[in-house]
Amino acid sequence: MTEVLRRGRASLAFSFLAQGAAFALLVTRIPAIQDRYGVSDALLPVFLAAVPVLAGVGSVTTEQLVKRIPASRLLRWSQPVVLLALLGVGAGDSMAVLGLALAVFGLAVGALDASMNMLGVSLQRTYGRSIMLSFHAAYSLGGIAGASLAWVGAHWHLALWVSYLPVVAVLLPAVLVGSRWYVDGDAGVVEEETPAGGGGLVFKLLLPLCLVMTFAYIGDSTVSNWSAKYLQDVLGSSEQLATVPYNVYMVTTLVGRAIGDFGVRRFGAAAVVRLGALVAAVGFAVVAGAPGAWVGMGGFTLVGLGLCVLVPQTFAAAGRLFPGASDAAIARLNVFNYVGFLVGSPLVGALGDAWSYRGAMVVPMVLVLVTLVYARSFAAQPDRYGGGHERPRTADVGRGSNGL
Repeated sequence: MTEVLRRGRASLAFSFLAQGAAFALLVTRIPAIQDRYGVSDALLPVFLAAVPVLAGVGSVTTEQLVKRIPASRLLRWSQPVVLLALLGVGAGDSMAVLGLALAVFGLAVGALDASMNMLGVSLQRTYGRSIMLSFHAAYSLGGIAGASLAWVGAHWHLALWVSYLPVVAVLLPAVLVGSRWYVDGDAGVVEEETPAGGGGLVFKLLLPLCLVMTFAYIGDSTVSNWSAKYLQDVLGSSEQLATVPYNVYMVTTLVGRAIGDFGVRRFGAAAVVRLGALVAAVGFAVVAGAPGAWVGMGGFTLVGLGLCVLVPQTFAAAGRLFPGASDAAIARLNVFNYVGFLVGSPLVGALGDAWSYRGAMVVPMVLVLVTLVYARSFAAQPDRYGGGHERPRTADVGRGSNGL
């Protein structure tokens, strides 16, 4: 493996880590953002929903842009915009500034998420073995770091801009320097392998992966938005203990992704996805039936171990299904990340209010189990070289983004 590829993998992993930290710093300080700008409880959901909606727009736009601009260049400039928009959220002084900063953040994060995963899938194809989970493990590590820094800011009652400025000051130059070593793919090299002729995407083939992505993010948003409330209101935990499940969930997500690539190499992506779906479903079942807080926390731990493999493998599967149009497939698939995020939290909240929060936990359990029906979509696709393994593309090797 060439030094160019090693540097490309390391720089892309750092990009995932930086994005995990930035996103965690935003979502974990929502109460402080609400207080700073005087956003009412009625208006807050509008602001929160606008971010994933605009991110979906950014992802769709990226699908068109990568036809003319390399994904590495989109990532190189969208990530600094995300970081500066985060700082804008912390430093603004009016509702209009908050709305503008969140709009820029949403649009840029859609382009960022799509382009990061495009480069990740391309690198995995070049390596010829599973490495996609390692990038998402870096994202989880960044999320843990960002959430920890947010806790420090909240604990010491720091102003938002004081919490955000040091992080942006460190990450912004680091990602700009690291972007020199991004490695682009060349989707046209294998265009003849794309299903349905002409390199065009066939939505019918992509639909199972879109559903899996949506279900995975419904599960993820259930944990991130409702785990604390569930432990405190339903299982009778203390307020302090109620903050633990999400942290544990993030840690187990990191652990699962750190070792997940080895499982994919040994047993195949379809088997890992089936196991992940089963473990996550068992976790939700434990949460729904938990007699107390500690058992509920164990359930959320299982959910993290199970869900963590689904999203990275969904992107990787899209790259295998559409090797000649993988960038477009990933950009389109990425939209369903935000669909799941938008649907999950309101769905669980509505069911909890109308029925019970225990019953509401059954819904993501059932949706995750539906993933088993589509697990065959994750199997390695037979290629023209024979067998079901991914083959490195020599045109990718050594192609960096420096000269773009």
